[in-house]
This record gives sequence, C-alpha cells and structure tokens, in this order.
Amino acid sequence: MIDFRMATISSRLSIMSEWNRNLSENDGVAWVNCRTAGQKAIEGELRSHGVNHLGTPEVTASEGFTVTDVTKRKITVTCPEKNVSAQFVAPSTALETVHSKAINSLDISAGGALGVSASSDGHLRIWETATGIVRRELEGHAGEAETCQFFPSGMVVLSGGLDTQLKVWSVEDGSCPVTLTGHKRGIQDTAVIDKGRNVISCSLDGSARLWDCGQGKCLEVIGQGSDAINGCAVAPVCDGVDLGASGSPSSEREVGTDGKLLLLAREGGSLEGYGLKSRQKVFSMSGSSPFNCCTFLSSQIMAGGADDGNIYLVDIRNTSEPQSVIHQSASPVKCMLGYQDGFITGTN
Repeated sequence: MIDFRMATISSRLSIMSEWNRNLSENDGVAWVNCRTAGQKAIEGELRSHGVNHLGTPEVTASEGFTVTDVTKRKITVTCPEKNVSAQFVAPSTALETVHSKAINSLDISAGGALGVSASSDGHLRIWETATGIVRRELEGHAGEAETCQFFPSGMVVLSGGLDTQLKVWSVEDGSCPVTLTGHKRGIQDTAVIDKGRNVISCSLDGSARLWDCGQGKCLEVIGQGSDAINGCAVAPVCDGVDLGASGSPSSEREVGTDGKLLLLAREGGSLEGYGLKSRQKVFSMSGSSPFNCCTFLSSQIMAGGADDGNIYLVDIRNTSEPQSVIHQSASPVKCMLGYQDGFITGTN
C-alpha cells in the first residue's frame, strides 16, 4: 500500500508470492529483490530456520537485506543500501477453485460475505468469500466479461463485456433482468452512482455512457473521443470546484449526478474530468503513456495508473500538473483502490 501523503518512493521491494508457505518449512527459501528505476536490481533470499512454539518462523536474510519483524502472516524486510522497507502480508485465505483461468475483474459485496469475479475463460461467478463455494453462475455474455461489481445493496451485480453489453444481475437467483446496449466496442469499466438507479460505463469505442437501469436506456454519451477509455470513476468533489453549468434540463430518470466528477483514463495518454451533471470537460491532463485505470482517494485527490508504471496523483483544485508522480516499477498499472490514507495498486 502507498501512502499518498508521503508519495516520494524511488525504490521498490518485492518478494515471491509463496513466501509464507516456503518460510513455514524448515530450511525453506523465498527470494527477495530491491529495484530502483534505471539501476540494477539488488537480489537476495530469506531462509527459514524452523518455527518456534508460537508458530512463527525464524527467518534470516542474505547479504543486502534484513528482516526486522516476522509473524505467521506478516514479514517486514529492509534494504539498508536503498533505505527502503516494506511489510508483506500473506492472504488469510486462498480460493483456488473459483476459476481456472486468469481473472479479469473482481469485487466484494459491502457486507463482505460474497464475491463476484470474471475470468478469461468466459465465466462470471458469485461465490462465498469464506469458502470459495460458487453460489451463482451468471451466463449471458457472448465471450469474456471485462468488468464486474456489486451495487451498494450487495444484491445486484453489474457486468460489462467484450460483447459491448452491460448486464444487471440478481444475486438472489442469477437472473439478468436488464441488458444495456449501445456501445460499439467492448466495455472496459463501470461505476455505480449512489444506490444504482444510474450507472456509468466506458468502452474501447472512446465513449462513456450514463445509463438508466430501470428503463434500460442510455441517458447521455459523455467524452466521445477517438481513443479508447480504459477506466472510469465517479465521486463527489470538494466545494469550490467548478463542474460546469448544466445546459438542457436533465431527464427525470437521472438521479444523484449533481456535484459529482466523472474521471476517465484514456488510451491516448490523458486523464480527463467531466462534470457529471453538466457533461462539460473540467480538465484534461497528459501523461507519459496510456492511462489504464483511475480512482478517487478523497474529495480532493485523484489517482491515475499508467502503462509505463507511473502513478499520477492529482489535486482537483489544481489540475494544470500532477501533485506528484510515483514510479516504483516499469510494469503497467492495471488497477487501483483507495485504502485508508493510501491506495493499493495491481501491476502486470
């Protein structure tokens, strides 16, 4: 996790994904490295010397690294030469039977009891987070679903696919009462507005669309451009930000758009903001490569993840330049999630 209040990171520590399993065994080994942009990586290993009576492994590090704290599920590693430290947390549960192919998208219900995920083999499934038992198989997309998420109620799921369709699903019985059509190419991301009467989608066709779920209609096409839109996010912003004046009266079917900003991550390398109510472009900020994802960290701070590994933090009150740019890896940033005073990213 990155704390956006202290976003000046030049080096990055990595550890193998199975570190906790390996280090729970006597003489088990896990590799670790420290990478700095433009420099050769420092590589090493951690070795277990058995497990104590509390079940905690006794771990030492090879030259160039130190281990400062170890528990059953957490380990803190430091690279003194680069003055960088990181805590690695092992998963509490690994659900290995929900999918057999790569996962495109995943979300957890507000109560935490259910998950929904879409995989590259075309499966869209609702499952129990405690056990991994699949509760519903959502069938209806022609091909892969690229994105899926719960509505705030936790009883409805929204999905978008390469088949250009948005679908609204019932968690209770797996039925699909609403299918939204209008995009010309595959859907990449979605956002639910308030309780979910209206939703946003963005597509490879270069547009974002505002939808009325109840009537299954598109209320507006927003931000139409020649380049694909890879990610979108919607949130209310702080006072004093000009979101543009509404032109023609909005439909009575439009609910909860006032005071909100629509953030778009574009393939052409720009991060754009639109007043959701006004449909007017508020800002456009250029990056160094295509933007893959975006999110809000607060009512003032937005973040965008780029294909070259850059993470842009932007203050909505001053969008002429980013507040800061973080570069930890050359791997594309594919997803972002605000968490406490920071955010979590996923890379290729």
